[in-house]
Amino acid sequence: MSIWTRILDALAALRQGDSLAEIFERLRTPPEQSVGFTIAVIALGAKMAKADGTVTRDEVTAFREVFTIPPEAEAAAGRVFNLARQDVAGFEDYATRIAKSFGRGSDMLEDLLDGLFHIAAADGDYHPDEEVFLRRVQEIFGISEAAFRQARARHVPDAAPDPYAILGVDPDAPLADIQRAYRKLVKESHPDRMIARGVPTEAVRLAERRLSAINDAWAEIEAARA
Repeated sequence: MSIWTRILDALAALRQGDSLAEIFERLRTPPEQSVGFTIAVIALGAKMAKADGTVTRDEVTAFREVFTIPPEAEAAAGRVFNLARQDVAGFEDYATRIAKSFGRGSDMLEDLLDGLFHIAAADGDYHPDEEVFLRRVQEIFGISEAAFRQARARHVPDAAPDPYAILGVDPDAPLADIQRAYRKLVKESHPDRMIARGVPTEAVRLAERRLSAINDAWAEIEAARA
């Protein structure tokens, strides 16, 4: 059964009076957790689209770079997006329910925030309201400042990526310490680790992009210190 079939099954609960936000609380374990992750990215992405007032083609494309949506599932993805945009519940309610579902401060929530950054920065214009939105999501999710700054450095095109920020290290740190941080991030960002956490295979592109940024950052620092 594909993830999109399971999403359709989850949406069927809406006809029984459940809200989209309430679905998250029932999606705690694999394979349902991967469904919850996908719905969370769509729903919070829709809420974030309201932050800067527009949904650009680039943002839609960015979502498709994370999730491969087959033609037969277009309606399901569109329904989740539209429900999230029209729902009277604010994004803070969604984020709180998602944090409760996955566990505040969990690696899954960092993966989710990474996906939101990817979408927010896709049009090349990281809006101040999107920064406010993601900062509030960070707070609700219980994500550390270091993890937030690392994700921001990987995605936001307001300046050349700071390799030290991407690796989450101090620029004055010894090279050996930086290398240990680099190896730890590589291990944590391996696609197999993401799948093991319950992230759907459709979203493994996030891990591939993250690994590329981490490797580039280490190569830049190593070359500069040589």
